[in-house]
Amino acid sequence: MSVWAVLAAAGSGERLGADRPKAFVRLGERVLLAESLERLDASDWVDAIVVAAPPGWEEPVILLAEELGCGKVSACVAGGPSRGESVRLALGEVPDDAAVVLVHDAARPFVEDGVIARVLAALNEGWDGAVPVLPVADTVKRVDGERVVETLDRSELRVAQTPQAFVASVLRDAFSGDVSSATDCASLVEARGGRVKAVPGDERLVKVTDASDLERAAALL
Repeated sequence: MSVWAVLAAAGSGERLGADRPKAFVRLGERVLLAESLERLDASDWVDAIVVAAPPGWEEPVILLAEELGCGKVSACVAGGPSRGESVRLALGEVPDDAAVVLVHDAARPFVEDGVIARVLAALNEGWDGAVPVLPVADTVKRVDGERVVETLDRSELRVAQTPQAFVASVLRDAFSGDVSSATDCASLVEARGGRVKAVPGDERLVKVTDASDLERAAALL
């Protein structure tokens, strides 16, 4: 089973207040992108990697991959104006004979083989896709403006993470329409009637969005 990883790394980093794209802010002694790129390259589950880079930063990504010895990086493309567009552009570099596409956000640096194994195992069970999730710890309210409309049953709610895995043909079909507002790949597959399994996520898969997230991630190094 040929598994291609798409690494979405085209975020601007605006909410970090950085003077460079998010993928190239410092996390410890090196840039944020290095962590997830190196981990995906080292995974026995992954055969090849396509990186969606910040526009204009394709060469630094390639140089970083070479510096880290990441020989599985097959291509690097300039990302689009949204995450969905960036993933679509990267998908264009995945060959037609790929069986599975694993999509991961560089903003979640600490991807582990255990999570990758769980999402891929779901595809072997016949699911179209799989997403790692965590339970919701807090009480969740639905609001209209300032008015609380209802309290949701958190036992049915989960927080989605990446990496997410999909049968390649199913993911390509899901990306054939408008993807500009998609916050993750699973939502597009679900909208097309695809069967997506929720598997246990990982507390260490923190998402770096702002400066406090970066500090939290650095503490996990």
